[in-house]
Amino acid sequence: MRTNLPAPTVGTPRCVLPAAALLGEGALWSVREQALYWVDILGCRLHRFDPATGATAQWRFAEEISALAERAGHPGLIVTLRRGFALFDPSEGGEPRYLHQPEQALPGNRFNDGKCDAQGRFWAGTMDFDCVAPTGALYRYDPGGACSKQDDDFAVTNGPTWSADGTTLYFNDTVKGHVHAYDFDAASGTLSNKRLWHSFAPGDGVPDGMTTDAAGRIWIAHWGGACVSCHDSASAAELCRVALPVSNVTNCAFGGPDLRTLFITTARTGLTPAQLDAQPLAGGLFAVRVDGPGTPAHSFRG
Repeated sequence: MRTNLPAPTVGTPRCVLPAAALLGEGALWSVREQALYWVDILGCRLHRFDPATGATAQWRFAEEISALAERAGHPGLIVTLRRGFALFDPSEGGEPRYLHQPEQALPGNRFNDGKCDAQGRFWAGTMDFDCVAPTGALYRYDPGGACSKQDDDFAVTNGPTWSADGTTLYFNDTVKGHVHAYDFDAASGTLSNKRLWHSFAPGDGVPDGMTTDAAGRIWIAHWGGACVSCHDSASAAELCRVALPVSNVTNCAFGGPDLRTLFITTARTGLTPAQLDAQPLAGGLFAVRVDGPGTPAHSFRG
């Protein structure tokens, strides 16, 4: 059924932080800190940006860090590192503490994108480091510590995000250019009825990170496509797109005091020297105002 969501009105994107990240990702707006956390996966760094003051901070790790969520009842974050799920408190620093490593038999894999559902479970996907072999999977890590594989056979995973009513989970098979939708049982955290929701056209990049706004529209970053596109959650019809001056657009999240600023991460990796000369802001953090708000990111309840 078509939802016929209205097209949003968006402003002009601007680079708020020319960070030159190798692989910017993992955008997360902290409501309690009024700041944006994001990562440089290949740079093995966690970043924090305060848009009110322009202040920045960063933490460096011994391995890749790819996704994160705040903890609901405790300070700090749950994160995905190269090998699995871990806890890290930026206020204390030090080394992250691993919780679970589900793919010890797959040393060529690493974790990539992820986020929490409304019930406080952390969902994250893995990928082949070379972006070729279909060895990636989607995992659900529960607050009590149980970890379960929900789907597999992906070379590169990105997402997930959910419909506004929480009954549909969207997840990206990035290399194939496909966005899948699943029926989502919120009580049990199980998936069913996997179907192809949207395919990216040749030459329009491939689907990377994504988010959902308060109206239920789905916003998807285009790796290799120099934009973020906005879609109707039922029909997948494109409602608008935010063009950016860089090719590899990786993730997006709503933030700011009114949740009407879309923060967008980008990457430098994969670009030739000539492309880097033409895209001096590649790897920067961008922001664009949108007329409708997003929703607060869900926290991990463990």
